Amino acid sequence: MPTTNRSNTNSMPFLLTGVPGLEYLHMWISIPFCFTYIMTLLGNSMVLLAVRLDKSLHEPMYYFICMLAAIDFIFSTAVVPKMLGVFWSDSREIGFEACFIQMFFIHTFTEVESGVLLAMSFDRYVAICNPLRYTTILTSSRTMQIGLLSLARGAGVMTPLMCLLTSLPYCKTRVIPHSYCEHMAVVKLACADPSASDLYSLVVATLLVGTDSAFITFSYGMILRSVMRLPSQEARLKALRTCGSHISVILLFYIGGLLSMYLQMFSFGLPPHVQVLVADFYLTVPPMLNPLIYGIKMKQIQEGIFKLLGQLAGLSASQADKDRSDAERGGTVRKEFIPS
Repeated sequence: MPTTNRSNTNSMPFLLTGVPGLEYLHMWISIPFCFTYIMTLLGNSMVLLAVRLDKSLHEPMYYFICMLAAIDFIFSTAVVPKMLGVFWSDSREIGFEACFIQMFFIHTFTEVESGVLLAMSFDRYVAICNPLRYTTILTSSRTMQIGLLSLARGAGVMTPLMCLLTSLPYCKTRVIPHSYCEHMAVVKLACADPSASDLYSLVVATLLVGTDSAFITFSYGMILRSVMRLPSQEARLKALRTCGSHISVILLFYIGGLLSMYLQMFSFGLPPHVQVLVADFYLTVPPMLNPLIYGIKMKQIQEGIFKLLGQLAGLSASQADKDRSDAERGGTVRKEFIPS
């Protein structure tokens, strides 16, 4: 294909289907996604504000939780608003560049979250297995460096993939049978051999996610061995409780991701709308559940959120008292100027 025709073709927008085969139910399908998005914004905002305002939470473990909350915030915002636009107003068109920018954000922050989960497992390993050196190994500045390194790693490995994908000619149908620009669904629209991008994405996914999950498993194996050596049962339960929320988030992230990926690669005889809905829920449900898991299972975060809510309630009450006193003062002034 000539270069001019290829550039003209690639400048054309894509069309998102939503949930193929269930277009007549889009309005109803949008309700749980809208609810999860609102809860995601509220829950992760509360975690970020609680850690920001409560100085007792200015520790590496809570900084990692803040990173996870920020990732979920950005991750959901990159996907859900456009998804709801498709469901609510049939706004199916998405620009060529916007499609790959959305794909870049999805995959980059998936890799970043994997890196942060690895850092959190290392944090728990040091806290339980080597507590005397915890404050010297995991300082606040080193925690920030780990977060930036995870971000740089995610963006660094996804940029070449985006270059490979955008260089392909897309001269087939422009309809993406999905609710967002899902990688495999978009690649199927290319009219050139995508083996280079497929190989690169497979190698990156295997190396990064496989390495992260292996190190996380090793960290928690060492933690479990150290916990079992503690003399009292109460100490063992306390140590395990501190890791419970992390393990829950890790399982939710990796098991959900593997299930979504395998359903996209192999249909297993399932109808297309089931595959799409599983992928949609994987992108929207974990970001909503993560702050709930930390809020329920971590007493310090729970107390920080309650403290924040108390401060907000106190500000509202003081503002109401101020408005009431201003109104009463205004009424008194008006009475003084009423002629007898």
